[in-house]
Amino acid sequence: MTAMNKARLHFWWQSWQGALALLLSLAALATLPLLADAPEPYNPITMFSVFLLTIAAAVCALLPLPGMLVAITLFVCTHLSAAMLIAGLAGNEGKATGALYMLVAADWLLAWRCVSLLSSVRTRSKSLDGLLRLIIPAIFGAWILILWEVATRGAGIPFILLPPPSSIAARIATSLPILWADVQQTIFKAVLAGYILGSGAGFLTAILADRFTFLRRGLMPIGNLMSALPIIGVAPIMVMWFGFDWQSKAAVVTVMTFFPMLVNTVAGLSAAGTMERDLMRSYAADYRQTLLKLRLPAAMPFIFNALKINSTLALIGAIVAEFFGTPIVGMGFRISTEIGRMNVDMVWAEIAVAALAGSVFYGVVALGERATTFWHPSNRGG
Repeated sequence: MTAMNKARLHFWWQSWQGALALLLSLAALATLPLLADAPEPYNPITMFSVFLLTIAAAVCALLPLPGMLVAITLFVCTHLSAAMLIAGLAGNEGKATGALYMLVAADWLLAWRCVSLLSSVRTRSKSLDGLLRLIIPAIFGAWILILWEVATRGAGIPFILLPPPSSIAARIATSLPILWADVQQTIFKAVLAGYILGSGAGFLTAILADRFTFLRRGLMPIGNLMSALPIIGVAPIMVMWFGFDWQSKAAVVTVMTFFPMLVNTVAGLSAAGTMERDLMRSYAADYRQTLLKLRLPAAMPFIFNALKINSTLALIGAIVAEFFGTPIVGMGFRISTEIGRMNVDMVWAEIAVAALAGSVFYGVVALGERATTFWHPSNRGG
């Protein structure tokens, strides 16, 4: 086999998503209609456009064209086709046929090929690399929502069991004042206060435990024990101690974030190498100088690891704690009350807002880690 034939075979092997998408598109065309007994079927122009976009994208994926050009073409065609298919499902819930699912599967395969091509792009621009790092997970996440939407509307799944993302988005848009009040109560008050108190107290206690051996030997086993405490057992006690307002939720968050910071910081303070410590001793550095100039910088990856862990624990702890008593506002309160009223779309709206807030919180901590520990091997080279 010649080198050219090997290259062609390798290209065709990498482009299998395009070939399979083309087969699915032709199979969908042969098994029309897309909707069975629908009150509002797709009009011919929409159907022609969907098939044209999907087949054109599949053929483009099979041609030996520049990777970026193919990726852009696939991105535009697949998302336009999926948008038109989803728009036609509104009002036709439960009427989807196998042809529609085959078209959606073809678009998904082409989006997969698009992500694969974008992942293989190598650029010399840091800004373009950063843009690609955002676009690739955005496409991946968008297709999770697209498949969710098609599955729930196409199969006619009752909204009370699993509402489609469009319904959740509509509920978010119409409930912004309520959601904002819940975010203020849960995140800006309980989560941030407990996060700062718990992480700060854990850090300071770790410094003392590192300085005094008896504290380290006594606290570490207790820390491992306390980290296993169930939150549903701690939350009611904190509500009894600190009342029904946000202070009791902040206390729960403090308990949950204290020991991860303690354990990680103590481990990080032992991360400095023997040679570096000997060098500091040769300079006649005392404990404080060694701590500030060697051991704390070496412990920063461990400290930020604890901060990232705590960013998710804090949000979970505050929301769960609100199930056990809270004023008439808060994310946990809203979830527990709305599920009792069978307003499942509002529950999912709160979950979506909590997930978004948690992701932003985690991202801010991760950016702080990159800015602080730029010297660490895990952050070299961008």
